[in-house]
Amino acid sequence: MSGVAVHTGGSALPVEVEAVELHRIAMPLVRAFETSFGRQTARDVLLVRVLTAQGEGWGECVAMADPVYSSEYVEGAAAVIRDYLAPALLAARTVRAAEVSSVLGGTIGHRMAKAALEAAVLDAQTRAAGISFGEYFGAVRPEVDCGVSVGIAPSIEALLDEVSEYVEAGYRRIKLKIKPGRDLEPVAAVRSMLGPDALLQVDANTAYTVADIDHLRGLDDFGLLLIEQPFVEEDIAAHVMLAKAIDTPVCLDESITGTAVAIDAIERDATSIVNIKAGRVGGYLEAIRIHDACLERDVAVWCGGMLETGLGRAANVALAALPGFTLPGDTSASDRYFADDLTESFVLVDGRLAVPSGPGTGVTVRTELVSAWRTRPVELLTRA
Repeated sequence: MSGVAVHTGGSALPVEVEAVELHRIAMPLVRAFETSFGRQTARDVLLVRVLTAQGEGWGECVAMADPVYSSEYVEGAAAVIRDYLAPALLAARTVRAAEVSSVLGGTIGHRMAKAALEAAVLDAQTRAAGISFGEYFGAVRPEVDCGVSVGIAPSIEALLDEVSEYVEAGYRRIKLKIKPGRDLEPVAAVRSMLGPDALLQVDANTAYTVADIDHLRGLDDFGLLLIEQPFVEEDIAAHVMLAKAIDTPVCLDESITGTAVAIDAIERDATSIVNIKAGRVGGYLEAIRIHDACLERDVAVWCGGMLETGLGRAANVALAALPGFTLPGDTSASDRYFADDLTESFVLVDGRLAVPSGPGTGVTVRTELVSAWRTRPVELLTRA
């Protein structure tokens, strides 16, 4: 793996932003999803619709209802878009997606909120140009290998039953959420059931400390693809220590907030694999820059997920079709999370999802479901 990806979307014309809409909806999950930071039974979703002279575009904010995965949360994201980000975008009037980051740069942080606006502008821009996200990003595959993220189960038996369902469905990689007290035993049980060759990895979501390094060394017995984000995101040094102490490759997730951080972590040997989540890093264009930096350094990447609806999933699948995404991501089928999706459903075929080929995200938001699932009045933001 070498070289840098070529991205072809730079020539797309700018759009003239006329208004921004905020939509809040609730979507129940088909099964509860438990991680080290909590248990979810539904998704509180913030959607952004950008209305432009050239047409509309939609974006999805991946922030959770509470600030437990990151400092961002849905209510806060809606507030910062309403009070700061949307006014800045509206004041800029005519923009390209590539300019959104600098337009919103006067507000510090709030990457998930910014990513939602950038995605909406990008959707409008590429739809107007008649090109897909995949074309704009530089996708090299028409479909992507899919893994699935499995939450912490109430029992080993329940965990094995759930994993069996996903294996039968055709998922090409299994990821287990772990936390102290719920790690070695469930991992051993799943590895025994899957056999030695199946792709299996674990995700700690920052649940451990350096005092647990000797314990985490026990994961080496299971031939894992990687261990994801065992320590708090700010502590790169602790991940350097762990990487030296264990054979299992260390992967960073929450720690990776931008390209410079990713390069620093790689050069310090804190990580040998990177999970890229567009919302976490401020947008798909920054995600592409991280991908390119990793590709140049021969570091494998994969596309993480945040229980996105079909809208966010479409963009993730397009991102995961770039050349550096050599590992199956958390780009699961729609029915992994939702009985009915916000867009046309993504269906797993032979362990893969097709990259949408239509203009923009390539999917259509089902506005009747947005209305039916609405939890707040629509907020229409225009120039003062």
